[in-house]
Amino acid sequence: MIRGMDQHLPSTEAAVSALRAIAVEYGREIDVTHDIGADQTSRRSAAGIGVITDPDGSLPHEAFVEFGGLPRLSVRLYPDDDALITVEGVECPDIPRDDVPAFLRSVFDGLAHVRARRFPPGYFLIVPLPGDRTHKEYMPMITLSPWLSSRVR
Repeated sequence: MIRGMDQHLPSTEAAVSALRAIAVEYGREIDVTHDIGADQTSRRSAAGIGVITDPDGSLPHEAFVEFGGLPRLSVRLYPDDDALITVEGVECPDIPRDDVPAFLRSVFDGLAHVRARRFPPGYFLIVPLPGDRTHKEYMPMITLSPWLSSRVR
C-alpha cells in the first residue's frame, strides 16, 4: 500500500487488510469482527432467518474494526462499499470505502480538528480528505471528549 495514493478497495476483506496496515503504521492495536451472510449483516435484517445470500446470489460481508489508543476510533465496513466511522463517539456515516484509509490517516496524523461556531452554538468535526475535500460532521457540545476538546479551533 502506497501512502497518500488513492486506492480502490473492492471488497470488505481488502479494506480490512488496509486497516490492519494502518494499525501497524501507527502502532495501534486492532480488533476485527466479521459478519458474513445476509442473516448476519446489519443492513440485511429483513433477509429472514437462515437466508445467507442476497437475492443476486452474493454473500454479503461486513466487518467491525476497533483501534486501540486515543482517539477512540472504530470503523464499520458495510457490504455496500461504504463505512460508518466513529471518532470519540462522533458518528461519521456514509464514508466511501475507498476514503476510509485517508480519513484514518487524517485523524491519526492530527489533521482532523473541531471547528466551533458561535451562533447558533455548535461544533463540527472536520476531517480533511485528498483532493481538497473534507468530511464535516455536526456534534453537540455535550459530546466533546478531552481528545476532541484539545482539537477545537
